[in-house]
Amino acid sequence: MVRTIRELSNLGFFDPEQISPNFKNVDPNNGTLDMEYSVVEKGASQIELQGGYGGGGFVGTLGLSFNNFSLRNIFNADAYKPLPMGDGQKLSLRAQASTNYQTYSLSVTEPWLGGKRPVQFSGSFSHTVQYRYNFQTREVDKDQRFLITGGSLGLAKRLTWPDDNFTFSNAISFQHYNLKNYNTGLFTFGDGFSNNLAYTIGLTRSNVGNNPIYPKFGAEFKVSAKVTLPYSLFNGVDYGKLAQEREGLVDFLRENQTDVDTQERISAIDQERFNWLEYYKIKFEGTWYNKITGDLVLRSKTEFGFLGSYNNDRGVVPFERFFVGGDGLGAFSLDGREVVQLRGYPNQSLSPQDGNNIYNKFSLEMRYPITLKQLASIYVLAFVEAGNSYDGFREYDPFNLKRSAGAGLRIFMPAFGLLGIDFAYGFDSTLSGTNPNGWETHFIIGQQF
Repeated sequence: MVRTIRELSNLGFFDPEQISPNFKNVDPNNGTLDMEYSVVEKGASQIELQGGYGGGGFVGTLGLSFNNFSLRNIFNADAYKPLPMGDGQKLSLRAQASTNYQTYSLSVTEPWLGGKRPVQFSGSFSHTVQYRYNFQTREVDKDQRFLITGGSLGLAKRLTWPDDNFTFSNAISFQHYNLKNYNTGLFTFGDGFSNNLAYTIGLTRSNVGNNPIYPKFGAEFKVSAKVTLPYSLFNGVDYGKLAQEREGLVDFLRENQTDVDTQERISAIDQERFNWLEYYKIKFEGTWYNKITGDLVLRSKTEFGFLGSYNNDRGVVPFERFFVGGDGLGAFSLDGREVVQLRGYPNQSLSPQDGNNIYNKFSLEMRYPITLKQLASIYVLAFVEAGNSYDGFREYDPFNLKRSAGAGLRIFMPAFGLLGIDFAYGFDSTLSGTNPNGWETHFIIGQQF
């Protein structure tokens, strides 16, 4: 009965606080009964509308998410009331633009592929254009640009062994990165391209319940691996020779910093090293929810991520790296980077400009609800957390962490998703500082820590 209530809640179509089981036709002789669940439907679609000033210009965002869409009725004019709904499919559209970049994305999710079993199919497409921006003159140079076009296809299936709380997922993704005169220091080459063809496999176990917005018990574990083909095994390129040549050119450039030919040769070598990205990425997340007393809940979470390479001479790719610090809302993932939120510090202030390939994070969060009604779920929280990123296992130290603590507020409204604010104090310094970072204010939109 508890499992059924949790699954009805996770559908997102009903108010989880008003789901009630009713016993019907109880027969103690046969040990049978009929169950009837009373539900109250709630809004399933969301709109995201943001506007703000940052990064030297105005940033506007428009997003639409239809969580109970019906693709089979998309050409049925009578089904538009105002949109074709009722099949549990999810359609998301999002556009974001500023003076120096635009990004557009589309995603579709079918939770019951074939209509007989809970096999989830998902597909997405995105396109991003980034132009070089001069923060001093506030001018945009459209002759210097960075394009990303990509998409993904995925399947996820609920397992029956070891139990039916497990979900197995896999996906194929492709991104094409195209740089033209984009010498910002973010990448090791400013002209050229990279292709990122990867396969992601994941295993999740979740028995969190009952309210997905405010879980009161259960745990969720996620482990995933994202891998590419080992191109260096069969493409015939001697990466050891390229590495030696590059190291010699870098040493020469230290003494002759204005040598243009040497700089161009280094960029050409890096272009050859990263024309098809070669890497593997392993991640783990564990989250626990424990009821302390009444509706007071303690949420514990741990995270770990590692980005590695098959060939040491080819090296770790400059894409797909981890950046730690802040709320993550001020960054757009142009290069496949993963922004790890750590409150109490500015965005990405705990990692170097080119990121790191290892991170870990630990957090404890005490939550208490003000209201969990259908129109709005509101709860307050207090937290402590710590994390850091490292450049390889030689530097990895799980006890060398950046610590913070604070308090916040979350508001969830069906039409707008999750909104919130956190006030956090960073007890340690950023990479560019020497003193404790102090107080930071973080605004949360559409995401959870």
